[in-house]
Amino acid sequence: MEMMNSRWVGTVASIWIQLSVGASYVFGVYSPVLKSSQGYDQSTLDSVAVAKDIGANFGLLSGFLYSAVVFTSSTSASSSASSLWFKRKIGGPWIVITAGAIQCFIGYFFMWLAVTGIIPRPPVPLMCLFMFLAAHAQTFFNTANVVTGVQNFPDYKGTIVGIIKGFLGLSGAILIQVYQTIFVDKPRILSPSVIAFRAHLTDSRSQYSSIDDALLINEENRELVLTGNYDNKREIVLLDEKVPHLNLWQALRTVNFWLLFSAMACGLGSGMATVNNISQIGGSLGYTSVETRTLVSLWSIWNFLGRFGAGFVSDYFLHLKGWARPIFMVVTLAGMGLGHLVIASGLPGALYAGSTVMGIFYGSQWSLFPTICSEIFGVTHLGTIFNTVALASPVGSYILSVKLVGFIYDKESSLNASGHVSCVGSHCFMVSFIIMAGVCVLGCGLALILFFRTRKFYQDVIYKKVKH
Repeated sequence: MEMMNSRWVGTVASIWIQLSVGASYVFGVYSPVLKSSQGYDQSTLDSVAVAKDIGANFGLLSGFLYSAVVFTSSTSASSSASSLWFKRKIGGPWIVITAGAIQCFIGYFFMWLAVTGIIPRPPVPLMCLFMFLAAHAQTFFNTANVVTGVQNFPDYKGTIVGIIKGFLGLSGAILIQVYQTIFVDKPRILSPSVIAFRAHLTDSRSQYSSIDDALLINEENRELVLTGNYDNKREIVLLDEKVPHLNLWQALRTVNFWLLFSAMACGLGSGMATVNNISQIGGSLGYTSVETRTLVSLWSIWNFLGRFGAGFVSDYFLHLKGWARPIFMVVTLAGMGLGHLVIASGLPGALYAGSTVMGIFYGSQWSLFPTICSEIFGVTHLGTIFNTVALASPVGSYILSVKLVGFIYDKESSLNASGHVSCVGSHCFMVSFIIMAGVCVLGCGLALILFFRTRKFYQDVIYKKVKH
């Protein structure tokens, strides 16, 4: 029973949950049938995609819910006796996960009803609402798993965030393989085949029941208590006091928050604009539907490698050299700019090569920025702060996907023989990707400013803390 209550079993449970809830990453597979069945043009489809991006990144509610129902090491100082009793005896991450499962089922179920014609074709705003609900569920799974992981492994935040976020990215490839095996050539079946309640049916409550002990006495403090090494303990306490524990309002008033937010809008926004339009990009370049599905599946794999790799590598150099983590944001944004230029070239195989580069560096950002948030703003309100920074993704995606990519595609399109609007040739997206490469260069500069602003803090506080 003690082993079942360990933080390691909780991590395994988190991985299984993440593996089953990444349906938003396979939008490129079912978006063509959504477009044809509902009679959308590219800009309208991109509007639905933006609703997905907003839902998948608007995590404030999940952050507030997590703080309200989950016991943490800082809870007892600020909560009433009744609230503390609820959090310890009844509450836990399972409540957050259940809320996400309900939303996931409702959103995808009604989308499936609309696509299959069981219900009348809904207005575009209503379809956007269905997509928003389905994707919004992802923030609840993410918050429960990421914040718990960071609090359970305080010295290896980058690695644990990379693992948790990485398996979410990988879930897209797994869902596509399930579809290819069971529901081939029936993309409308893909979304309801994602059984949302699978995440909840895992005994989340028992698997996370160790969170109280894991957070009250982590491995670092347990060693100190057993050895009586109070000098080191006193130094760690002093270092902890130097780490800020800001709430959302306090974080919003800092320059570092807006530098991080703006850099993420450039990187995550251009990445989402690419993955949301990858089927249309492939179609314009002559790729078959099977090849574009393969591209989406491969994107998920590169996404996973980027998320896990960036978390591990940034942790390695932080422990070894004390490198400030924002420097890796500079590298990933530069890499994304290169990927955009490769796709813009329109050369044979460029979409495969460019999507590989972009998938890796795009995924890297999803493990880096939550970790950076936990280090420069503290973990007490991490759920609300990192979910607020994540809003940069739909903001950037809306501007770049709808106002740039969709607009230029529709402008270059014409009616084909079947009466549908389409565009053939590299000119359909070339200008869009050149502009997005420039946007990534801008984000690279913003991340570089953040690096210089936080470099001393990482050396004087974070590096010394992890070394002890």
